Parts: sequence; C-alpha cells; structure tokens
Amino acid sequence: MSQSPTTEGREMLCQGFSLESSRAEHTGGLDGGSGSLNKPENCREENAVGEELQSERFQSKYIHICPLYQDYCLQTMKDDLHRLKDGLLSELITPKYLQSLQTPMTRAESPQRSTRHATPRSQPIRVTPFTLWQDLDEVKASGLLSSLTAREIRLQETMFELIGSEASYLRSLGVAVNHFYKSQELKQTLSQTEHHILFSKIQHVMVASEKFLTDLESRLGENVLISQVGDVVLQHCKHFQNLYVPYVTNMMYQEALINEKQQHNRIFLYTLKKLESDPVCQRKTLKSFLVLPFQRITRIKLLLESILKLTEPDSDSVSNLKKAIDAIHEIVTECDKGVRKMKQIEELVCLEMLLDFGKVKSVPLVTSKRFLVHHGALKQLNKESTYNLRMSFVGVYLHLFNDLLIVSMKKDERFKVKDHAQFPEHVSVQPVKAEVLGLPSYSFLLHLSKTQTGHPTAMIIATDTRSEKEAWMKALSSRH
Repeated sequence: MSQSPTTEGREMLCQGFSLESSRAEHTGGLDGGSGSLNKPENCREENAVGEELQSERFQSKYIHICPLYQDYCLQTMKDDLHRLKDGLLSELITPKYLQSLQTPMTRAESPQRSTRHATPRSQPIRVTPFTLWQDLDEVKASGLLSSLTAREIRLQETMFELIGSEASYLRSLGVAVNHFYKSQELKQTLSQTEHHILFSKIQHVMVASEKFLTDLESRLGENVLISQVGDVVLQHCKHFQNLYVPYVTNMMYQEALINEKQQHNRIFLYTLKKLESDPVCQRKTLKSFLVLPFQRITRIKLLLESILKLTEPDSDSVSNLKKAIDAIHEIVTECDKGVRKMKQIEELVCLEMLLDFGKVKSVPLVTSKRFLVHHGALKQLNKESTYNLRMSFVGVYLHLFNDLLIVSMKKDERFKVKDHAQFPEHVSVQPVKAEVLGLPSYSFLLHLSKTQTGHPTAMIIATDTRSEKEAWMKALSSRH
C-alpha cells in the first residue's frame, strides 16, 4: 500500500464517512496536525491527558504481578485450543479438583501448585495467568471456600479474570504509551501526522482502562465475594465506544505506516528495533501493542458471556450482564463496520489512480457511499466482426460499484475507460441464445440505456465458465 493513497483514503474517510468530528477529537492532543486544529490547543489537550493520568494516582493491586496482555492472550488461546482438542469444559475439571474447590486449602495444596506436573488432560483450567480468586489471602481468610459450590467458585474465578486481565491489559498499554508513544527519539523519525496515525488515541484508551480497572477493583474491595460486574461494564461502555471505534478503524493505517517506514526509513527502523529490544517490551513488537484495544474489547465480551452462563437465571445481576454483553457487541460490530468502510474507501482511492478516462467524460470515483461490488476481465464481441463471417472478441474489464458501472480496457496495470453508466438505473442484462447465434456458450447481453455520452449502447459479453457468467448476471441484476 503506497503512502499517497493511504493519506487520501484517510482524508476521504474523515469527510465522507461522517467522522469529521471523530477525527477532530481523534487528532487533538497528539501531533498538532493539519486542519483547523492548532498547536496550542493540541498541547493543552496532551497536557490535560497527562494530568489526568497523574491525578488518578491509581495503584492496582495486581498490575505488577500480572503478565503483559500479549502473554495473557496467548495463554487463553492455548486454553481454547486445549478445550477444543480434549472435549468439553466439564471434562477438563476432574471430580477430584471439584471436590478440592469446596474445602479450604493452603497455598501448598492450591490447584496452581498441585497440578503443575499433571498431564494436560487432567490439568484444571487456569482462570488467570498469575493467580486465582481462591488464592487471594482475603478469600482464604474469609472461609468462603468451604461454603461455596464448585459452580459458585467458578463464577467468582471468571469475574476475577475480568479484573486480572484488565490489569494485564493496562500494563501493556503502559508500555505502549510510556515507552513507545512518549519516545522523543521515535517521534523525531516521523511527521506529526504520521505520529498521530501510528498511535491514534492510545493514551486516551489507557486512561479509560485505568478508570475501568479502578471501578472493578473497588467492587472487589467492597466484598471479597464479588456481587456482579455487568453494571460496572455498562457504566464504561459509552466511553469505550467513543474511543475504540475510531481507534480500531484506524488500525489498518497503523499497519500500512509501520510497513512503509520499515522499508524506506532506516532511522525509523533502527529506532524501533532499539525500543523493541528494551527489557520492558519482553521481546514484544510495537505492532503487538497497537492491536491490544481490539483484542481487549472482544475478550471482554467473551468473559461476560462466560459469567452469564455461570450465573443463576433468577439472579439480580442477569439483567445488567445481558445489557453489558449487548453494549460490547455493538462496539465490536461498529469497529467491524468502520474497518470495512475504511478498506472500501482505500480500495476506491487506489483504483482511481489507475483509471484513465482520456476523452471519456470523467466521474469522481471516491465518494463516501460508493463501494466495489464485482470486477473482472471478460470478452466483448467486436462490433465490426458482426458484418464478417468470422466473429472476434476483444478484452474488456468491468468494475461494478453499488451505483456505477465502468467499462474499460486493461493495459498493464492501468484501465483505459471506454464507457460508464449509472447502476442500476441504466444497466440491465439479458440471456442470449448462444448456439443459435453462433456465440460462445457463456454469453449474455449487457445493455446500457444511458451512458456518459447520453446514448444507449449494448454489447455481447462472454465469460470463460458458466459460474462466472451466472455471477456477473446476478451482480448486474441486483440492487445493492
């Protein structure tokens, strides 16, 4: 992906995708980039974020004993694969382990230690990669383990995983912000706009995580037997939505920028490698830190679903859990739509650079509502050959968009436009009796009732296979 279309695509998304306000908010406090945002305003916002981080003075009980979130994700992925390989969840928890959960245990007897050398088949699932709820000193001191059922303990472990994994996530965000984002050495290798593209609003995401973890740990502090977490998630969902959707939508540009800079900017490459080699990164790359927000928002949804399965149907917390799951699902869906729209616009920007309208009336290809539906090389019956005994065909390339059809000739990697028409208003297809007319088997009639010249035109199109013909006739007959 070249740098030029990437920049244009980003601008198109901001203007055409109705995210101008998001971009303005998105850009502030990071780089003093182009547009109406001036440098003093950006500096004030950046200072405000820094003050917000410092004013919280939040000290998590678990952040220093948990792993980086990348390691947590790796562990959960291994657990998922392990469950898929070896059967159901109930089969992984042995009766002996379930029985031990219902009696007080010393640290020497805890499942973490007693199963360390067990076979994978009998090893219990570790809810968090650093500790279990039942291993907390306050839990042991409470004597709750002897009165709770295995299901109730499992529920507490899963709710505690939401807390522990958020601490792990915040720890990794701290590396992303304090080690990479704040690196003056790295910043000097980039323009202000590039620095913004690379990090987006990750420092704001970190502040949001701090606040979320603060509330989660406060809930645990109220009572060692966690009452519920769905209400806490709900309180933060609106803020998550405002941060995560623009951030995840921007991720494809982060990837493109890093790849481009690694190939063409030796100073950037050297500086990045130097930063990544620091022990604080634990051999993790910048890319692995930048994708964390999307991994986290999807993981929260999975954890909430697990909590709901373990919660009694008549519990007061069920309603909040369901609302929280729906809210997180909406965020994930919006992220997916944003990325898809970004890719569609990027595709249009790249294609527009390859189209040569020549003497044909040009049409602006990149609009916020347009997207590519179908494209490919076909054969068109040469009009001159209809007056000869021998038919001949010429190569033609069709680009079908949701509102436009472009007919062109492909030469090398460029397209010389021959004609175009609005779709579906002025485009229709009809089957033809190929054998009777002596045409190739997989032929059809493409009719443009009104083209860029203002006159109708028709052409016989041939494909190489039946499936290709059916796909094109279906696409050209549909309303997108």
